[in-house]
Amino acid sequence: MVTRGDKLESVRRRNLSTVLGLVHRGGDLSRAELTVQTGLNRSTIAALVAELEGLGLVVETTPSASKRVGRPSPRVLPDPRPVAIAVNPEVDAITVGVVGLCARVEHRIRHEVDHIVTPEEAVEIIARLVADLQERIGAERRIRGIGLAIPGLVRAADGVVRWAPHLGWRETPITRMIEDALGMPATAENDATLAAIAEREFGVGRDVDDLVYLNGGASGIGGGVIVRGLPLGGVAGYAGEFGQNRPGLANLDDRATEHGTLEDEVSRARLLRVLGMSTADESTLEASLLASTDETVLAEIARQHRVLTVALSNAINVLNPELVVLGGFLASLHACAPERFDALVERSTVPAAWEGVRIERAGLAQDGLLIGAAELALAPLLQDPAGA
Repeated sequence: MVTRGDKLESVRRRNLSTVLGLVHRGGDLSRAELTVQTGLNRSTIAALVAELEGLGLVVETTPSASKRVGRPSPRVLPDPRPVAIAVNPEVDAITVGVVGLCARVEHRIRHEVDHIVTPEEAVEIIARLVADLQERIGAERRIRGIGLAIPGLVRAADGVVRWAPHLGWRETPITRMIEDALGMPATAENDATLAAIAEREFGVGRDVDDLVYLNGGASGIGGGVIVRGLPLGGVAGYAGEFGQNRPGLANLDDRATEHGTLEDEVSRARLLRVLGMSTADESTLEASLLASTDETVLAEIARQHRVLTVALSNAINVLNPELVVLGGFLASLHACAPERFDALVERSTVPAAWEGVRIERAGLAQDGLLIGAAELALAPLLQDPAGA
């Protein structure tokens, strides 16, 4: 039987979660602002902030003097001690970072690899990188978990990588392997889905309830969808695999591969090839694309534009988003000729669905995947600060 005390405890814990979530997303709020945003009274906010401070999750600072009438309200900030370890394994590198509350990326290590690593090799590399990061951040920091942004299909129920085609991983229990190796709780999700969540919470999609995110990386193209403020996962967590769709093209000459998927046709490797480069980070690739006057390069950019815009039009027709966010090399492609790109999308989109749609590059850049992975690891803490 649920008692009145049980109900009060449930309300208290829910309020703690609400306040911590606001500070996590807002970064620096006054008690007065928390009172307004929650609708709770001042004494309740004071008690909740004091409890969160006692849990080591927020810090309250003395307000600076102001010209406003009355006593200034104390400021509430995230405590810097709780952090998550964020991991992104790719075909060319494994990136591991330390991310605090308020999406604060503190440390990042990119470990390049000269071959596609097996799951066992990946775990070994991740364990070494995490040990290095633990030495850097010191024993006073509290690691709340490890979040993995995986370029492939991840089963939501248990974090098993069902299929990461470019890594060659199938039915890989990566979270269990990480937990066994490091002794920390681990969770995993598709990388683009996590980046979509990060952009919605901290990037260009802040306060946008309906958005489509597409990211282009070394492992191809992935996507994430936010519908009415919530990530669209599907029944098992596999939604958003835009890269595996086969775009219908009016001009067959635009096809570079027979029956190719979107990520076969719109490809970072193809851009590097026409530029005469073997490898490049995103900023170098974009600068090279923007500076090139070579007809072969310009023709490949235009071809990839025509293919990608058809795929985006299909997504807009089906999902009716307010915002389309492009990350990785897709943002660089868009930057080459944004007006032409947007016009091509509009041409293939139902006019009513196109109304009000914006296409923007990801605001978090290379941090998006790490921030999304950290959100995954921090979720239990944010949902129940008193119980995590």
